[in-house]
Amino acid sequence: MTKLRFIPFIILGLVLIIGCRKEEKYPLEPVITFEGFVFLQDSQTGEINTGLLRIGYTDGDGDIGLDQGDTMFPYQKSGEYYYNFIIRYFEQQQGEFVEVNPDSSTFNARIPPLIPKNQTEAIKGVIEDEVFINNPLSDYDTIKFEVQLIDRALNKSNVVSTPPIILDF
Repeated sequence: MTKLRFIPFIILGLVLIIGCRKEEKYPLEPVITFEGFVFLQDSQTGEINTGLLRIGYTDGDGDIGLDQGDTMFPYQKSGEYYYNFIIRYFEQQQGEFVEVNPDSSTFNARIPPLIPKNQTEAIKGVIEDEVFINNPLSDYDTIKFEVQLIDRALNKSNVVSTPPIILDF
């Protein structure tokens, strides 16, 4: 009989724990942070040609991501919003960072939907993107990236930069 007395208290405790769980709220526009950059060594050749760019994100309604079939306006291939993960590449030339190929979409990516499109909920996480870093046509050994994320409602995040990345390998 003593066990039955504790059951209501256990249930009450569970209700209080679940009910007190704080739901995270974020702005509807994506917000990103630079989380890190790691050089990746090719397991076959030993060369370092790529790196892993880590970008943290939050979004209040979770509308980040495009399906492969999302190619109608405004996400058409030739349009401004075909890519939703914008990456700009810079080299340090004579002490100043200069954007290389500013009209190119070489580093841009299409992040797939992070939650089903018919759901709306606050989300946060980290996006990891492998980027090419070894430019054999360049004489410069210091680069950086600038990153921006765009959600399906075309809200643009803030822009974050990596610190200078020294290619001394």
